[in-house]
Amino acid sequence: MRRKLSAIGSIVVALSLIFTTLLPVTSMAVTTQPYTWGNVKIEGGGGYIPGIVFSPIEKNLAYARTDMGGAYRSTDGGNTWTQLLNWVTYENYGLAGVDSIVADPVDSNRLYLQCGMYSNSWGTNGAVLRSTDKGKTFEVFDLPFKAGGNMPGRNMGERLAVDPNKNSILFMGTREGEGLWKSTDYGATWSKVTSFPNPGTYIQDPNDTNDYLNHNPGVVWVTFDKRSGTPGNATQTIYAGVADLNESIYRSTDGGATWVAVPGQPSGMLPQHGKLSSTGMLYVPYNNTQGPYDGDKGDVWKLNTATGVWTMISPIPSTDTANCYFGYSGLAIDAQDPNTIMVSSLSSWWPDGYIWRSKDAGATWSPIWRLDGYPTRVNRYTIDYSAAPWLDFGELKQEPETSPKIGAMIGSLEIDPFNSNRFMFGNGAGILSCENADKWDEGKMVLKVGSIGIEETSVLSLVSPPVGPHLVSGLGDIAGFIHTDLNEAQPWTFKQPNLSSNSCVDYAENNPQFWVRCGDVDKQWNPNTNRTGFSYSRGENWFQGNSEPSGMPMTGGGGTIAANADGTAVVYSPAVSYVPVCYTTDNGNTWTPVQGGVPNGSKVRSDRVNPNKFYAFGNGDFYYSNDKGKTFTKSAAAGLPKNYNTGNFKAVFGREGDIWLAPGGSQAEGIYGLWHSTDGGVSFTKLSNVDRSEMVGFGMAAPGETYPAIYIQGIVNGVRGFYRSDDAGASWVKINDNANQFGNADADITGDRRVYGRVYIGTNGFGIKMGEPAGSIPEYMLGDLNGDNSVNTIDYALMKMYLIGSIEEFPSENGIEAADLNVDGVINSLDFAIFKQYLLGLISELPYSP
Repeated sequence: MRRKLSAIGSIVVALSLIFTTLLPVTSMAVTTQPYTWGNVKIEGGGGYIPGIVFSPIEKNLAYARTDMGGAYRSTDGGNTWTQLLNWVTYENYGLAGVDSIVADPVDSNRLYLQCGMYSNSWGTNGAVLRSTDKGKTFEVFDLPFKAGGNMPGRNMGERLAVDPNKNSILFMGTREGEGLWKSTDYGATWSKVTSFPNPGTYIQDPNDTNDYLNHNPGVVWVTFDKRSGTPGNATQTIYAGVADLNESIYRSTDGGATWVAVPGQPSGMLPQHGKLSSTGMLYVPYNNTQGPYDGDKGDVWKLNTATGVWTMISPIPSTDTANCYFGYSGLAIDAQDPNTIMVSSLSSWWPDGYIWRSKDAGATWSPIWRLDGYPTRVNRYTIDYSAAPWLDFGELKQEPETSPKIGAMIGSLEIDPFNSNRFMFGNGAGILSCENADKWDEGKMVLKVGSIGIEETSVLSLVSPPVGPHLVSGLGDIAGFIHTDLNEAQPWTFKQPNLSSNSCVDYAENNPQFWVRCGDVDKQWNPNTNRTGFSYSRGENWFQGNSEPSGMPMTGGGGTIAANADGTAVVYSPAVSYVPVCYTTDNGNTWTPVQGGVPNGSKVRSDRVNPNKFYAFGNGDFYYSNDKGKTFTKSAAAGLPKNYNTGNFKAVFGREGDIWLAPGGSQAEGIYGLWHSTDGGVSFTKLSNVDRSEMVGFGMAAPGETYPAIYIQGIVNGVRGFYRSDDAGASWVKINDNANQFGNADADITGDRRVYGRVYIGTNGFGIKMGEPAGSIPEYMLGDLNGDNSVNTIDYALMKMYLIGSIEEFPSENGIEAADLNVDGVINSLDFAIFKQYLLGLISELPYSP
């Protein structure tokens, strides 16, 4: 369990236990230290949930899949969730993209996942993950083709299906023309169903130069008709949905040996899901694209499997072009009452997404909200989003919009098979759930945050300042947060400018009231929003730069931004190939291109001591500036990688000119490692004990040490992991284990400036991971040198005695740590001066960095 720091005023700091016994892995010559891992709480999900499934045989057991952040299990009906794929490695990060998930309908301990993030040129072959303990552990069975958990069409499904009569049999739909596959040994081996006639023909944009929309979603769902078999014998009737605009639904009546297109089926759209009620009705929602982002036309159909009659039951039919501007996707059938069904819109972005419920098998529908004369809106629900207050996205919407929203991209909608009053659905930000669906008709339903424990954010930037909050983050899609409490979700803070993604956050080291950030914006929808923000209140309040560098695009921007040590100059490098790196000395009122040949899109940082110095790294060359970013000089340092996947580097706080470069690398070039400079980037030394590194950060020094703790993600002595060095890189300790690897975690890493041993890791889909040395963690109060839980003149006198040599230690066990009032690793006259100012009331908070 992750502890919560106690609060005594604003000057309590926790010191993690220092392990004196380190556990060597002699076969790999890597020293390890046990760590406890968890997440900095963001809650609400923070990313797309394309699939939710309930176990049909065990009450309250549910699973959710994400497109890039693993899969989750809930044992309390969706109230809380547990990540199942923290073990996914950096090299095999694609397994964190889950294209399908299925709970075994016979044995509730069995769970199957189809994994693989991309089916295009970016991806590698996928795998089937099989668990016999509800996802606590998995066996991995490699596939000879790719899956696409983060590809278009991931909202469709489920592609995996277990025979409800003979659960050793599974069928699996695949992408890219690979067709339908079958296993007869619980998913261990697979063979292609060669008789299946249609592997899918739909390609949304064959000419997409981004290599994204030019791919075939393939066979998108499989559904068994349990009534056509008996326990222990294979089910005979099976349905499969295919991405094809002409014939998209196929049926087998001989256990999958032969297949034919179902007669009379609709055409011209794609079947998103296919679910069969206990009364033999096959329900299919359609969208005119694969989704999940688009589609402007759709219908809902049902097939009476006994008579072969198809009936259109759309809440708003596609022929009503004035009102049907979206497609359908989410579909739920009440197991307790098969005539009660629910469907959702997929691509209704404005004013909101829709959900409808029918109690008569689709003959009539009731919407979850409606207009009562534009723009007045009547909702059948309220949303309790107190568990994730950021879900309003920092905006107060005017009707017919609301804040928060039902949301778009609703590809999964489920009714609890054991509780008809409970339903949940996934959208682009997480899961919303309801426990009182019986109040639908009264309009008194309560929707709540249904993704507690799901941390799917893509982390772009992490900063641990010397004062104020322990952590500040920049995130993809949901902006980022001032984490005043690491164990509680925070409200939306980054307003003015309200950027959807903040790619970089920084502050002035010697003036930590001053903060800057940059990120993405879509000027088509937000023409008055600029991509840089400034704060003189530690990020509590912001204002945007009044201008932008010349040539900025309509969308995107991103990049990196750096504030110099005293906050008088800022350098901004947009992630745009044709926009130069620029500097400003007037908080973005004007931007001037830097001189010196710094490549566009370079990473930029500031020196943490000298306000005249900035640094940049781009195209394999390092640059430094001594005039507040106006001009840069190209370093003569050689041997740095020119082809790299991260390009990360940082300057060390408290040490002028001290820089660490962890750029990653490329297989083609083969140059990897970790580099260190102590002369402001004029020269670099490559560390011999680090094989590879993708990111680097710094935190509070170990007790008795003066150099900050260094944290990296990389390979040391041939072993991939997260590492800490307490001796300026001379030796490294591996701080994670096989159960905690977090996939593609290479965006950012930082130690805590005020808690030794604590590290924050920015992942791509697993949220912000926080690790601390395992074991008890003593707490102490800065300034309390005698251990009486107060800070007063007695402590002041003790510090004076220590500095003049009258005493060699303090009465408090943690007195040495408590005396370091500016947490720079040294106790000296500066700490004594800070102590005096604190007692006089001239400063109100410790630690203090003047």
